[in-house]
Amino acid sequence: MSSEPSRVTPPRALRRPQDWRDWVGLALRLLTGVAMIWAGATKIGNLPLNVEQVKLYQLGLGDTLSTLIGYAQPPLELVVGALLVVGLFTRVASVLNGLAMIVFTFGIAWAWAHGLRLDCGCFGQGGILSSDQKPQYLWDIIRDIGLLAASVWLVIRPRTALSVDGWLFRPLSVDDDDHVPAHAEKTPHQGS
Repeated sequence: MSSEPSRVTPPRALRRPQDWRDWVGLALRLLTGVAMIWAGATKIGNLPLNVEQVKLYQLGLGDTLSTLIGYAQPPLELVVGALLVVGLFTRVASVLNGLAMIVFTFGIAWAWAHGLRLDCGCFGQGGILSSDQKPQYLWDIIRDIGLLAASVWLVIRPRTALSVDGWLFRPLSVDDDDHVPAHAEKTPHQGS
């Protein structure tokens, strides 16, 4: 028996210091989450108008699929955005957000390539632009690619500061991000 008093060590997840990547992840999580909430909130009040906006892209989806997308998109944006803001199921929410950004980028590029003059409807009701208005397709695509890049970061490294995931799903073992030096690993005692 050892004569040293036993010390209680807090679980590793509680004593691991936050590093800069956790804070970058928090910023990206909040950026993408707020963007999705904003996008969904501006459309949720008039779902039939969102259906019409989807149809304006002339993607050949048919009436039924366009209607389904038009009604489902705003609530899904709100749910994904809320999950990202609170940091719950961050990786899953980021995958969904990234897929949405790919679809949105494709839709905007399609409209641009086919000479359609649309307000993308990303953060509002959108619609056909008047003859004196210019489409902002390049800026819309750059924005969506930036949000896609943020989503990729969060898929690769979903652990962020101040997240519900961090409180609910604490790591049970050392992972790659903890960077424990090889000489610090425990080795079994050989004969005492």
